[in-house]
Amino acid sequence: MEDRASREDSQKERNEENTEIREMGTLDLGNGHSRHGIQLLTIIGEIEGHEAVSGNTKATKYEHLLPRLAEAEEDDRTEGVLILLNTLGGDVEAGLAIAEMIASLSKPTVSLVLGGSHSIGGPLAVSADYSFIVPTGTMIVHPVRSTGMFIGVIQSYRNMEKTQDRIARFISSHSRISQERLLELMLDSTQLVKDVGTMLEGEEAVREGLIDEVGGISQAFAKLHEMIEERSNSSAAPFGKPH
Repeated sequence: MEDRASREDSQKERNEENTEIREMGTLDLGNGHSRHGIQLLTIIGEIEGHEAVSGNTKATKYEHLLPRLAEAEEDDRTEGVLILLNTLGGDVEAGLAIAEMIASLSKPTVSLVLGGSHSIGGPLAVSADYSFIVPTGTMIVHPVRSTGMFIGVIQSYRNMEKTQDRIARFISSHSRISQERLLELMLDSTQLVKDVGTMLEGEEAVREGLIDEVGGISQAFAKLHEMIEERSNSSAAPFGKPH
């Protein structure tokens, strides 16, 4: 009876995990799956904002991620957060909201760019405490584009410039690239067909200072475990002792 009950409990747990992955793109790795309590988040497809994207489009909903990030901050069992990214960008305000939430977490955070992290995916990738990109991963930086109806008056251009500056300031303040160099890459007219901007592959993104290191999932987990242990050791140090 105990073995049957144990199997049923295990099956129920797996079903709950599968539902969490399918519906939210998240997974709690702290329940016997990892030596530390790690919350896994995925940012996949288009970043959906206030308007729903097409039903055939893979999308990350910010109203799903924000509560999960708030929960990770308050949950004592969560010791760190790993963010996996493969996004072509999307809603600027939603992307910045998610990036600001990640950057404001007190728990250690690591991001890993897989296929790509383009456009507003840039702030999302650099918002973590430490960032990785796989060798074949790509980052595309470009100026803010208008979507929908655009009123061609000077105020509209100024608003777009302000939004672009917000993105550039965020990226430069959370990575090793300067705002001036980032704007140069954004306005490069030689790389993208019929557009301006720059595509950076894994090593290039690291050389430019946009991403910290080239690596994959094992390196990302190793770094996050290291950061969690450093934080734990620092918290355990006697009060007043320099560390």
